[in-house]
Amino acid sequence: MYRDFNRQDNFSDRLVIFLLHFAFILKNFKNKTNTVILQDIYDYNFRQLELTIREIGYGDQTINKKMKDYINLFHSMVSEVHFWDKLSKDEKLKKISLFLIDFNNIEFLLDYFEKFNENLSKKTLNSFLKSVSNP
Repeated sequence: MYRDFNRQDNFSDRLVIFLLHFAFILKNFKNKTNTVILQDIYDYNFRQLELTIREIGYGDQTINKKMKDYINLFHSMVSEVHFWDKLSKDEKLKKISLFLIDFNNIEFLLDYFEKFNENLSKKTLNSFLKSVSNP
């Protein structure tokens, strides 16, 4: 997935791809039944992100700024994929391109996220949390 960057990928690139996955997960599983568990997953992910940034060696002010930036980025991703199923292919390409501007093969990512979204829509959140997978 990372081989199509115009440069060597970095922490932020990998985080953006992870956050896109997480945005699709929220899109597909957000309902009253899953609210608590999704909030727990959200809190855990961003707590781990903060710890990772600390381990890299950034100071407290930089960590706060980076966390704010990443949280804002994630919420914009959630907004962009909310109506994903109603968008045309060109609109979807534009949305993915907003977050991965240095990626050479956006069509590959579009196909990947289309399949990922479809796979999510066919299963329950519990099936992913319990590591139950049907081929």
